[in-house]
Amino acid sequence: MHSSNQSSRLFLNPCKSTLTQYPIFNFPKFASRKLVNSLRTSIDYKQDEEEELVVVPSNTTRRLPITIKTSGKVSRYFIKGDSLELLLCVDEEDGSDDDGRLDDGFLKLIRLSSSAAKDFFIPKQVSENYISYVKWKFLHRVFSSALQVLATQAMFRAIGIGQSRSLAPSAAFNWILKDGLGRLSRCLYTASLASAFDTNLKRVRFSTSVLFSLSIGVELMTPVFPKYFLLLASIANIAKQISLSCYLATGSAVHRSFAVADNLGEVSAKAQIQTVCFDNLGLLLAVLLNMLFQNNQRLQASLPFVLYPIFSTFDLLGIYKGLKHINLQTLTKNRLEIILERWIEFRQVPSPAEVSEEEGIDLLGSRGSKRVWPIRIGCLDPKAQIPAQSMMAMQSLSSDDGYFITIELSSQGFRRIPKLGIVICLREGANSVDIITSLLQTCYIRKSLGNNRIKRRDTSSDLTPQDWSLLTGESKLAARDDSITLNKQMQEQGWIVKNVLLSAEEQVRYIFDKTQL
Repeated sequence: MHSSNQSSRLFLNPCKSTLTQYPIFNFPKFASRKLVNSLRTSIDYKQDEEEELVVVPSNTTRRLPITIKTSGKVSRYFIKGDSLELLLCVDEEDGSDDDGRLDDGFLKLIRLSSSAAKDFFIPKQVSENYISYVKWKFLHRVFSSALQVLATQAMFRAIGIGQSRSLAPSAAFNWILKDGLGRLSRCLYTASLASAFDTNLKRVRFSTSVLFSLSIGVELMTPVFPKYFLLLASIANIAKQISLSCYLATGSAVHRSFAVADNLGEVSAKAQIQTVCFDNLGLLLAVLLNMLFQNNQRLQASLPFVLYPIFSTFDLLGIYKGLKHINLQTLTKNRLEIILERWIEFRQVPSPAEVSEEEGIDLLGSRGSKRVWPIRIGCLDPKAQIPAQSMMAMQSLSSDDGYFITIELSSQGFRRIPKLGIVICLREGANSVDIITSLLQTCYIRKSLGNNRIKRRDTSSDLTPQDWSLLTGESKLAARDDSITLNKQMQEQGWIVKNVLLSAEEQVRYIFDKTQL
């Protein structure tokens, strides 16, 4: 039974259907033979049935406007007769003499070789700063690998491998024990600093790289103090395992920052290829240096101590420069501060590259604490002095608030100098929008306090509760008005706004108790 609905005509046999109200679906009647002829690739064509037939000779070669680039080679499609051909393009101006041809061939060989090497090491689609990152990674991996070879040789001499007085069982026991202690420390370190790998990636990675370099220096000392081999080797291996855990934990975030086309698997695979090749070059460098001094045992024994400071400097330089080319798109509290301050000042959102340059590595983590009115996310410190503004903010909370902003007077630094700061307390269930809005409001408050010259470290008497109430109310309205436009610009710049990465201290939330109303 057919429905009388008008839309049922869409299911009728198209050969028997009448014209529809949509012109795009009204096809002219044609025979199947004409359809086949119209799909044939031919150089004989008709512009119109009424126009004169234009016939192109079958031996004519025509170039199509389609170029294919693969592995450094450029090819172009041609129609020759009735066939389609893909031909390799060559330079139109060829040298007439043999020397010119040899030079062109040599340059062509160099281009092909460099293109093949680039395809082997570099992913197809990555950000512009990836090449610079790989260059510094090459410097880091080569000298790091060479240092590890020299350190391993020193440890072998310390336990007596290769000498007649060596005791194989004792050496094996010491080696296994120091590896076991190192792996146990690696687990404890990873568990204690899990969130820091996201919020302070560059700082943690560089600090653990310095720790790794120092561990190699400790291993080089084992031949000097063979009686303390187990102690020195265990300390060095603990430091190495900590550095390795940080390298593995932060690797995916680093690779994701370069994968502009969501090709994370390809970027990770190329990174493994780079690591293996660069490490083998470092191994070759160490072998060549040992072969150069193999006839002089005294020089060969002192060689690691001479090369250690030089190789370590190049190693850490490569790591430091490489980290500066990593532009993370994830949001943290520190990156959000940079973005929001730029937004308040210029009404523009900076790109991840601009934020990365300003953020730096911040090895000591003192960038935020040095500022006037530093901002902190977390709960109020019970040891700190709570001003009257804080009491008022906590008492005026409602069930609709996702956060509250207050002031604290805490002691900071080695001298324990009291200093005023702003604290953002987030409610349980606060999302990324609440975090961004609260931090934007706090940045507005800090700018207003700075403009009014309220910068005293030891007191908040310059700011009355009424002033604080007015300031928080106006800044909250300004932050809400800016939130939609700000969020849109952040997404356009490539920032990932769906989540804000916070440390363990910053993840502390308060729960609103309705029974106390």
